[in-house]
Amino acid sequence: MKILKRILLLLAVLLTLTVIYNYPKLNMLSGYSAKNTASSVFLAERSLELTDTIDNNFSPVNLASDKVDKENEVAISSAFGLLTRKAIYREGLGAVLMLDESDATAPYLIPKRIKPDNNTPFPYGNAPQKDTVFTNVDYNRLEKALNYLFEQENKTRAGIVIYKNQIIAERYADGFDENSKLLGWSMTKSITGTIFGILQSQRKLNVQDKAPIDSWQNDSRKNITIHNLLQMNSGLAWDENYEEISDATRMLFLERNMAKEQEKKQLVGKPNQTWNYSSGTSNLLSGILRSQFKTHQEYLDFWYTNLIDKIGMNSMTVEADLAGNYIGSSYAWATARDWAKFGLLYLHRGNWNGTQVFDESWTDYIVEPTPTSDGWYGAHFWLNTSGRYPDVSRKMFFASGYQGQNVFILPDEELVIVRMGLTKNANINEFLKGVTEAIK
Repeated sequence: MKILKRILLLLAVLLTLTVIYNYPKLNMLSGYSAKNTASSVFLAERSLELTDTIDNNFSPVNLASDKVDKENEVAISSAFGLLTRKAIYREGLGAVLMLDESDATAPYLIPKRIKPDNNTPFPYGNAPQKDTVFTNVDYNRLEKALNYLFEQENKTRAGIVIYKNQIIAERYADGFDENSKLLGWSMTKSITGTIFGILQSQRKLNVQDKAPIDSWQNDSRKNITIHNLLQMNSGLAWDENYEEISDATRMLFLERNMAKEQEKKQLVGKPNQTWNYSSGTSNLLSGILRSQFKTHQEYLDFWYTNLIDKIGMNSMTVEADLAGNYIGSSYAWATARDWAKFGLLYLHRGNWNGTQVFDESWTDYIVEPTPTSDGWYGAHFWLNTSGRYPDVSRKMFFASGYQGQNVFILPDEELVIVRMGLTKNANINEFLKGVTEAIK
């Protein structure tokens, strides 16, 4: 009997030590699952079953068990019953992980939205487009390109090809359609960057100015400009790793004010000489944007009235952290068609149906390659300058997000191509090559 008690005591100690050692990973696992479940069920209006089957069905997130409280709009995820995280949905601000039970009842402001235009045909409204058949488009070849994209192992959920403002190909995976809201992940960074373009065009700021961060003014970080931040070229330390406990995962799953995390980091390089991709930088930029407005309500409204709703991306929601900052690095949801509208805005160099949303020069600015990025990055947009996609125009630029979210803009070909997926394993070069070769 004594031996059994000792064995049980030893097992209990080992279990406790295991939990303590793996606590941060369990926190990340259950945090990801709770946040994604709340957004998927309450914002994207998908079922819990579909969410667990598709969105959360990858290792190690699929080890968490999820449930939802529909009445209170809360998602609850448990990692082996050892650690539980909750995420709450807030109308207009999306879902957010709770850090304290009082977060469930804390007051918050919501952005004012513009009424959707459901009478004007796509892309300038949400009514059905006026179909056009282009004699120079090989539609059979176009379908073959989509067939490849939607092969089972490529895990594509939405694909759209727009040529001369016209959808010429569109397809969705089972369970999704043109009304399905899809998470853009880091494509949100391009939304954040565009807000700076709008403010600069309105002469309300200059991106070449020093970043207005008080805590940097007594050390060498005071020389970092907004431009450096937009190009991810500040020289600040940051660990962008989603497979381990990192700066990025701690920020997204453990912090109340995500705009502050990059601010705390010290220089490990020199501004304009040390490119380092950082979600913390994008959230720092969101915090800088917030400081440009007299009130928090103005900050919340501006993103929608001056960009998102202005070009009819009415399905989009940019989620906010517990401190009220838009999570400009990662959390914008929209239909594939609305993501395509964002691409069209850049294809037309900021002009939306006759209205200049931002100066044409902003498009030139965001495609200027960042020093030390090997021609791969501009200002919160990715580039093909170095030919990473060898069979596609080097003038192509694009928004890109985790698990294969992309809005590709090809100016010379008058194309916008959207792919929303759950893996980056697909040969996107082959897909893009097939699309471009279908247009003679």
